Amino acid sequence: MNKEFIEAIDQLEKEKGISKDTLFEAIESALISAYKKNYGANGNVAVEIDREEGDINVYMRMDVVDEVEDASTQISVEEAKEIDPAYDTGDVVEYQVKPEDFGRIAAQTAKQVVVQRIREAERGMIFDDYIEKTGEVVTGTVQRKSNETIFVNMGKTEGILPVKEQVPGEHFNVNDRIKVYIMDVRNSTKGPQVFLSRSHPGLVKRLFELEVPEIEDGIVEIKSIAREAGSRTKMAVYTEDENVDPVGACVGSRGSRVQSIVDELFNEKIDIINWSEDPHELISNVLSPAKVESVSLDEVNQIATVIVPDYQLSLAIGKSGQNVRLAAKLCGWKIDIKSHTQMEEAEADEEYEDDIEEGYDEDEPMTDEEAEEVVNELDSEEAEAESDEEEEDEEAEDADEVLEESTEDEAEEETADEVEEAEETEEETADEDEESETTDEEEKGEEE
Repeated sequence: MNKEFIEAIDQLEKEKGISKDTLFEAIESALISAYKKNYGANGNVAVEIDREEGDINVYMRMDVVDEVEDASTQISVEEAKEIDPAYDTGDVVEYQVKPEDFGRIAAQTAKQVVVQRIREAERGMIFDDYIEKTGEVVTGTVQRKSNETIFVNMGKTEGILPVKEQVPGEHFNVNDRIKVYIMDVRNSTKGPQVFLSRSHPGLVKRLFELEVPEIEDGIVEIKSIAREAGSRTKMAVYTEDENVDPVGACVGSRGSRVQSIVDELFNEKIDIINWSEDPHELISNVLSPAKVESVSLDEVNQIATVIVPDYQLSLAIGKSGQNVRLAAKLCGWKIDIKSHTQMEEAEADEEYEDDIEEGYDEDEPMTDEEAEEVVNELDSEEAEAESDEEEEDEEAEDADEVLEESTEDEAEEETADEVEEAEETEEETADEDEESETTDEEEKGEEE
């Protein structure tokens, strides 16, 4: 019987993964509860199980007192000395008892205690195991769906993938294999609850660590990552090794490494950029693929003003502002993007405002009359400028008229000359005709 008992303990250890000591302690507690249930004992009962042979011994512990007040927990000095003359007041007498067969209720109590202790031990092991895996990626199988919540079988326990941690556009069926990010582990009355995520930026980070050996070895470091799940991710990488290209290491040969991650994320776009400690360079990099002309920083308010070419403005902002939004998350700066034309107009407006404020003294603010004079002066200057422009326009018009008149006179003179030449030509032609006729008449007279 004892041999079968030890074999049963060994089998439980293999199946449940619970140590023998934990199982023996659970059975000892169960026997104590059963003894008290069966015999109504309120005293200190101890049970010891031989780990090798499986022998079970039950001991009763009682306090040695001069006057007994509770017979179930106390024993008089005289009775104690009968057991051993060395006992004295204040000692604890421990003697073995041999209980008779437990009744049905006591046996049921022992069974419940054992089962409960084993279940608690299992939960404790699962909690300890998965609390250490928080922030890691594990592979599981979709076990069931409840409304839109997905429950994933991860072997020892069942993980919960809430709706808000799922990615729009991703659909999984029962028995589909799925990679998930362990976001949180909590202990509850129902056991450990493992909360999973498919939208957390950490999922992308861990996938790259699994796919890129340089990241796993610490040669390449992921400095920052920003993600809008299902659409686009931006990731900044850095290395101190001059012989290693951090972006190339993450992309892989012909994009093989990053492509496997893109496939896992159902074609989510991934931008990989170089990290820089220089905010100007970093902000220029994070706005990729847009080209940046200049970056000015307001370090007090952590605001960066970025100037881009006019044709690059929409690309820098991105669809619905996605590119600049992810860039701001990635670098930690608020980014204000302006086109080249917008910046020139803003500078022109600032110059105008500076002109208005010219002569303003902070200690002695201008009166309304002084402000009106400044505005009038500016208006007069503008009026003079407009007048000069009008004069220039009038001079230009006059010059055009003179030019037109001179052109017309020349044209008329050329026309008159052409008419005279034509008349002279006609006269010469007429004379030639007359001479020709006279010659013909003379020739006819001679012939006659």
